[in-house]
Amino acid sequence: MTLDIQWCRAHPDQLRAGVAQKKFDGDIDAFLALDFEWRQQLSQVEVLRAEQNKASEALSRLEKSSESFCSEVERLRALSRRLKAQEEALHQLEARWEEAFLAIPNLPHPSAPSGKMARDNREIPQPYRDLRKAEGDGPYKPQAVSPQALPHYEIPGFGRAIDFARGAKVSGAGFPFYVGDMARLVRALIAFFLEEARSRGYIELLPPLFVNAPSARATGQLPDKEGQMYQASEDGLYAVPTAEVPVTNFFRDEVFEAKELPIYRCAYTPCFRREAGSWGKEVRGLNRLHQFDKVELVKWVEPERGLEELESLRADAEMLLQKLELPYRVLEICTGDMGFPHAKQYDLEVWAGGQKRWLEVSSCSYFTDFQARRARIRFRDGKTGQTAFVHTLNGSGLAVPRVLAALLENFLQEDRKSVAIPQVLRPWFPEEYLHF
Repeated sequence: MTLDIQWCRAHPDQLRAGVAQKKFDGDIDAFLALDFEWRQQLSQVEVLRAEQNKASEALSRLEKSSESFCSEVERLRALSRRLKAQEEALHQLEARWEEAFLAIPNLPHPSAPSGKMARDNREIPQPYRDLRKAEGDGPYKPQAVSPQALPHYEIPGFGRAIDFARGAKVSGAGFPFYVGDMARLVRALIAFFLEEARSRGYIELLPPLFVNAPSARATGQLPDKEGQMYQASEDGLYAVPTAEVPVTNFFRDEVFEAKELPIYRCAYTPCFRREAGSWGKEVRGLNRLHQFDKVELVKWVEPERGLEELESLRADAEMLLQKLELPYRVLEICTGDMGFPHAKQYDLEVWAGGQKRWLEVSSCSYFTDFQARRARIRFRDGKTGQTAFVHTLNGSGLAVPRVLAALLENFLQEDRKSVAIPQVLRPWFPEEYLHF
């Protein structure tokens, strides 16, 4: 299934059924009625244009001094006025049509589990992720959660190492300062994530931190998440909510040769989200911030490889958690909890031993051709020469704050003043412990 307009017109029942599985409003009957009206109006305009061309051609054959010429001039002027009015009405209708079409979410892939809310998400069984065991019995052995584990925001000295109070003074709530070794640890995590991505075939980009409206519309942030993005209204720009937006648009309006695919890119950026309506203990400390650091993994692939590439993308994100020795789980997201542009989605959640709760650190998502259609990113078949839309995927690899929260909680030492540093971070943070 795809949101190609021809498909939508030919399969209205399938379109209604697909949209109904997701949590987003979408009045398909109203859209289809608007689409019919738009096509009727377009047909009328095309008839008038043809009539105008015919009248212009006839006028060119008449003697300018003849009575017929003057009469034909008046008829052509009246025809032009009618056409101008019809074209203006068509433009207004086109704007309404585009707004309505862009408000239709991507349809879920048939393999996505059906459900209405988060509790219907399906955990993928992995015995080695069982938190009841001190050591796993699978391909890696996660370090046991420290018996001294505390919620990270209750660790003595946390407020000096991650200074929310001064961040609030300078910018506002949710914009902390990382101080001293804590800043080094954040930098170490980013470097580790980027180096792992490079080793797995992703080419690094350092993208802009502001994007225009067409870029946000292409990836599905507009019109879905406009209220969650910070805006520079005077310039018509948005602060990036994730590197997915600038990186996916890197190839906007371009055509690949099929032999160039798949293409992998990664990028580190600060991410900016208003998080309007967030409150309560679940947003304390590092759990939810307005500015946070994240490495994003993005793929452009041939359609038949989409699902295979999603599993590979998920494996790339999981490997980071495995190397950090953090207990985690994988959720296959149900249709009703899936994002606006998503066709299939996995979430990776890490266990925070102090809070005794799961924290999402990555979403690995498959968008079919939804984003590529909006961004007009295509590939050319080497045999037929025909073009088709690529399929896009992306995943967090990883988001820093909640990974950092899990490290601080799970690896807190008996003195409750130091945290063990995973071996894989030692190239960038050589010390064995971080001290508060």
